[in-house]
Amino acid sequence: MPIEELTARVEDQVAPFAAQVAQLDAVTGIGLVCAQELIAEIGVDMAVFATAGHLASWAKFAPQVNTSAAKAKTAATGKGNPWLAATLGEIAVTAGRTNTFLGQRYRRTAKRRGQQRALVAVGNSILTIVWQLLADPQARSCDLGPDLYQSRSNPHPQQPNLIRQLQQLTANTVTSPPEPPPQPHSRSSLLHPRPHPTDATRLR
Repeated sequence: MPIEELTARVEDQVAPFAAQVAQLDAVTGIGLVCAQELIAEIGVDMAVFATAGHLASWAKFAPQVNTSAAKAKTAATGKGNPWLAATLGEIAVTAGRTNTFLGQRYRRTAKRRGQQRALVAVGNSILTIVWQLLADPQARSCDLGPDLYQSRSNPHPQQPNLIRQLQQLTANTVTSPPEPPPQPHSRSSLLHPRPHPTDATRLR
């Protein structure tokens, strides 16, 4: 069958779901073709999955933890739908090249735990976004930004330990310097506030 004819048949099949395709197409890394593939594999009725976690678990993109002798070990996620896994892997790699929340999540995880774990982590995040979007026709994806992790982390993680060690060495009380006062909002930021992220990008 010629590619043109096959493409036309695919477009005819997904035409009733054009609105859902447009929702997913707006997510970083997904694109039109992957949006069609996601809908073909998981459908558009999210009522069959009680939560986004249920969808990720069904797709085998939810990390498993085995506990033995008070020790927790990460286990394999298992084998799910190979076509869905391939699509999610393609999306994760594409998103990993972008300066977005998903891109930063991929790079952080790959650096600490390897590329395969990064694919699972970003795939899990993508399924969470997909579930939120398909569960609410009015929802729209809003990128949380690549600096989200940095803004939520402690900029001085070693400070408490260093202060305690210094106090033990000197027998003197040491206090950390006060944090600088927050900068006031400019007039332009008040007139044009940043959009609040929708539930579509709130991660587990």
